[in-house]
Amino acid sequence: MPGKFVITKTPKGFYRFSLQAANYQTVLTSKNYSSLATCRDGVETIKKNALAPVEDQTLKNPETLKYPKYEVYFDSAGKYRYRLLASNGLNIAMAEDGYATKSGCMNGIDAISRAAVDATVDESALEQ
Repeated sequence: MPGKFVITKTPKGFYRFSLQAANYQTVLTSKNYSSLATCRDGVETIKKNALAPVEDQTLKNPETLKYPKYEVYFDSAGKYRYRLLASNGLNIAMAEDGYATKSGCMNGIDAISRAAVDATVDESALEQ
Protein backbone atom coordinates (compact mmCIF):
# COMPACT_ATOMS: atom_id res chain seq x y z
CA MET A 1 0.00 0.00 0.00
CA PRO A 2 1.46 3.39 -0.93
CA GLY A 3 2.47 5.91 1.66
CA LYS A 4 2.64 9.67 1.72
CA PHE A 5 5.47 12.17 1.56
CA VAL A 6 4.77 15.13 3.85
CA ILE A 7 6.71 18.31 3.01
CA THR A 8 7.13 20.89 5.77
CA LYS A 9 9.05 24.12 6.31
CA THR A 10 11.33 24.47 9.33
CA PRO A 11 11.37 27.55 11.58
CA LYS A 12 14.68 28.52 9.92
CA GLY A 13 13.13 28.47 6.44
CA PHE A 14 14.37 25.12 5.19
CA TYR A 15 12.20 22.46 3.58
CA ARG A 16 12.19 18.80 4.49
CA PHE A 17 10.02 15.78 3.96
CA SER A 18 9.02 12.68 5.85
CA LEU A 19 7.67 9.47 4.37
CA GLN A 20 4.72 8.05 6.21
CA ALA A 21 3.81 4.41 5.67
CA ALA A 22 0.19 3.40 5.14
CA ASN A 23 -0.13 3.04 8.96
CA TYR A 24 0.96 6.72 9.34
CA GLN A 25 4.28 5.76 10.95
CA THR A 26 7.23 7.89 9.79
CA VAL A 27 9.75 5.56 8.15
CA LEU A 28 12.10 8.10 6.62
CA THR A 29 13.13 11.72 7.19
CA SER A 30 15.05 13.87 4.75
CA LYS A 31 17.80 16.37 5.26
CA ASN A 32 17.07 20.10 5.06
CA TYR A 33 16.65 21.62 1.60
CA SER A 34 17.10 25.31 0.83
CA SER A 35 14.18 25.46 -1.62
CA LEU A 36 10.86 23.78 -2.20
CA ALA A 37 11.96 22.76 -5.71
CA THR A 38 15.02 20.87 -4.43
CA CYS A 39 12.90 19.26 -1.70
CA ARG A 40 10.47 18.03 -4.37
CA ASP A 41 13.46 16.72 -6.33
CA GLY A 42 14.50 14.85 -3.19
CA VAL A 43 11.10 13.18 -3.00
CA GLU A 44 11.47 12.03 -6.61
CA THR A 45 14.96 10.73 -5.85
CA ILE A 46 13.59 8.66 -2.97
CA LYS A 47 10.87 7.26 -5.22
CA LYS A 48 13.47 6.39 -7.86
CA ASN A 49 15.87 4.72 -5.38
CA ALA A 50 13.42 3.13 -2.93
CA LEU A 51 14.14 -0.38 -4.20
CA ALA A 52 17.94 -0.07 -3.90
CA PRO A 53 19.96 -2.96 -2.44
CA VAL A 54 21.15 -3.03 1.18
CA GLU A 55 24.78 -2.85 2.28
CA ASP A 56 25.01 -4.29 5.79
CA GLN A 57 27.88 -2.48 7.51
CA THR A 58 27.17 -4.30 10.78
CA LEU A 59 28.82 -7.45 9.39
CA LYS A 60 32.47 -8.22 10.07
CA ASN A 61 33.36 -8.09 6.35
CA PRO A 62 30.55 -6.22 4.59
CA GLU A 63 30.25 -6.40 0.82
CA THR A 64 30.62 -2.91 -0.65
CA LEU A 65 27.81 -2.18 -3.09
CA LYS A 66 27.55 0.46 -5.78
CA TYR A 67 25.26 3.46 -5.38
CA PRO A 68 22.32 3.84 -5.03
CA LYS A 69 22.04 1.76 -1.86
CA TYR A 70 20.84 1.61 1.69
CA GLU A 71 23.50 1.35 4.37
CA VAL A 72 22.64 -0.41 7.63
CA TYR A 73 25.01 0.58 10.44
CA PHE A 74 25.32 1.02 14.19
CA ASP A 75 24.80 4.52 15.56
CA SER A 76 26.70 5.97 18.53
CA ALA A 77 24.12 4.47 20.93
CA GLY A 78 24.65 0.97 19.49
CA LYS A 79 21.30 0.90 17.69
CA TYR A 80 20.71 -0.12 14.10
CA ARG A 81 20.07 2.65 11.60
CA TYR A 82 19.78 2.97 7.86
CA ARG A 83 20.48 5.71 5.39
CA LEU A 84 19.63 5.85 1.70
CA LEU A 85 22.41 7.03 -0.58
CA ALA A 86 21.62 8.27 -4.10
CA SER A 87 23.46 7.26 -7.26
CA ASN A 88 25.95 10.10 -6.63
CA GLY A 89 26.67 8.81 -3.10
CA LEU A 90 24.89 11.65 -1.28
CA ASN A 91 22.86 10.78 1.79
CA ILE A 92 19.28 11.55 0.83
CA ALA A 93 17.41 10.07 3.79
CA MET A 94 17.86 8.31 7.11
CA ALA A 95 15.92 6.47 9.77
CA GLU A 96 13.92 8.67 12.12
CA ASP A 97 15.04 6.62 15.14
CA GLY A 98 17.48 3.81 15.88
CA TYR A 99 16.25 0.22 15.98
CA ALA A 100 16.99 -2.28 18.75
CA THR A 101 17.22 -5.18 16.27
CA LYS A 102 18.54 -5.62 12.76
CA SER A 103 15.25 -7.21 11.70
CA GLY A 104 13.43 -4.06 12.83
CA CYS A 105 15.81 -1.93 10.78
CA MET A 106 15.36 -4.17 7.73
CA ASN A 107 11.59 -3.94 8.19
CA GLY A 108 11.97 -0.14 8.11
CA ILE A 109 13.77 -0.37 4.76
CA ASP A 110 11.07 -2.73 3.49
CA ALA A 111 8.43 -0.21 4.60
CA ILE A 112 10.16 2.46 2.50
CA SER A 113 10.26 0.14 -0.50
CA ARG A 114 6.52 -0.56 -0.20
CA ALA A 115 5.46 3.00 0.58
CA ALA A 116 7.66 5.28 -1.53
CA VAL A 117 7.31 4.17 -5.12
CA ASP A 118 3.64 5.17 -5.54
CA ALA A 119 3.40 7.58 -2.61
CA THR A 120 1.42 10.79 -2.82
CA VAL A 121 2.92 14.15 -1.84
CA ASP A 122 1.25 16.30 0.82
CA GLU A 123 2.26 19.97 0.92
CA SER A 124 -0.74 21.16 2.94
CA ALA A 125 1.45 22.13 5.92
CA LEU A 126 3.11 24.77 3.72
CA GLU A 127 -0.18 26.62 3.33
CA GLN A 128 -0.49 27.37 7.05
